[in-house]
This record gives sequence, C-alpha cells and structure tokens, in this order.
Amino acid sequence: TSSHTRVGILNNPSSKIKEENTAVARGILTSFLTPNNSNLKSFLSKLIKEDTVKSLAAGTKIAKLLIPGMDVNTFEKKYNTLGLDLIKTHQMFCHEVLKLLPGQMAVVSNGR
Repeated sequence: TSSHTRVGILNNPSSKIKEENTAVARGILTSFLTPNNSNLKSFLSKLIKEDTVKSLAAGTKIAKLLIPGMDVNTFEKKYNTLGLDLIKTHQMFCHEVLKLLPGQMAVVSNGR
C-alpha cells in the first residue's frame, strides 16, 4: 500500500452496452466520481459480489446497496446522470489504443 498509488477503471465490455447490463460498471464509475467517498473499498467489495450482481440484474435499485455513511443523494444523482457514452468511450479506448479484444482484461501500469 502507498499513499502515492492511484487506481482507475476502464470498461471493456464484450456485449452490447445497455442500461440493463451496465449497472455494476456504472456503480463502480459513480463511486470513483463521488467526492469524499470514504466507504469506497467497502462499497466496491459489496458491489462485485455475485449475489449483488444478480440482485441488480433482477431489478434491485443500486441505492438499496449503498453502505451506511455514503451520501445517497449525491451518489444517486451522479449514477442516474452517468450516460452510457462514458462506457462506450472506455470501450473504444480499449479497442483502438490498448488493442484489446472485446471483454479482454488487462492491467496498465505507469509507475516510476
């Protein structure tokens, strides 16, 4: 661990990008974009669990999954206004710049 480490996420979906199949991706992006999110690690750990993914796919609203202490209004507002264009931009960057196949995962590092 280090106070000088930064983490970012790029989405490279293998399927067509739709509101219904991007709930987890949008939740992750929103949590990174929400200021003063001291519960980021706990929320991300909860969000990526298989039962949570299934629950979201079944129609559970993401606000019901927030960790106590998170700013529900700020998170929900950002989540609801986060368009699919951002994920499409990530996908295009992954394909055009990183030369990844759809759905292919990679770790990109830029260290000293």
